[in-house]
This record gives sequence, structure tokens and C-alpha cells, in this order.
Amino acid sequence: MLNLMNILAEATEAVAVTAPETAAATGDAAATASAGAGAGSMVSTIIMMVAMVAIFYFLLIRPQRKKDKQVKDMLSALKVGDRICTIGGLYGTIAALKDDSVTLTMGSLQNTIVVARWAIRSVENVALENDTEPQI
Repeated sequence: MLNLMNILAEATEAVAVTAPETAAATGDAAATASAGAGAGSMVSTIIMMVAMVAIFYFLLIRPQRKKDKQVKDMLSALKVGDRICTIGGLYGTIAALKDDSVTLTMGSLQNTIVVARWAIRSVENVALENDTEPQI
């Protein structure tokens, strides 16, 4: 982006330097006016670049930061007994928590696996049928 700004600055300097020389040599007032138009063109280019940066910020960067914050809050709020879904599609109940790992119990046989904390996609609110006690 800095290279683009340098190129634009050099181009406007070249226009500003050559236009008055051309006007002095030919006596043409239109060439002098084009030097002023080049400066106005640079201002509008800078305004457009600032507008594009603002659009990218509000459409891409800000929503991604908000989503990352929500995921970070969800991962820090995990507790034993929560029903979760991993990014691999495994559903289970949290049996134990450590710093960067989570022990899950899954299925009717209560199999346990250990997954990384970052691999948890969401906390589920609904209990599965396999987790209910068999009714006699």
C-alpha cells in the first residue's frame, strides 16, 4: 500500500512539474489547469482508498473479530457436564477439563476420548436419546 502511495505521489509530482513548463513554452492556460486537476485527482484517489479500507473493516475484519471473541468466550466458559460438538462432528459430554485438552464421554458405553480445547465447535443445549437412563 505504501508503494502505491509512493507511485501516486511521484506521478502527481511529474504532472505538476511538466504542466507549468508546457504552459510556459506554449502559452496555453489549459495545461496549467490540468496541473490543478491532477492534484484534485490525487485527493479523490486517496478518499476512495480510505473508503475501501473502511468498507473492508466493517464488512470483513470487524465481524470476524466479533466471532473470534464469541468462540473464545464459549471455550473459556466450558464446564464439566456440558454437551458439546467437536469440529469433527463428534458429540459428547465433558468429563474433565485441563488447560488445553478436554476429556469427553460418548455413547451408551461411555467411551472416553481426549480432544484439544480448540477443536470444540459448539455447546449443545439438547440432550441426545442415547444419554437418557433406560426406563424399565
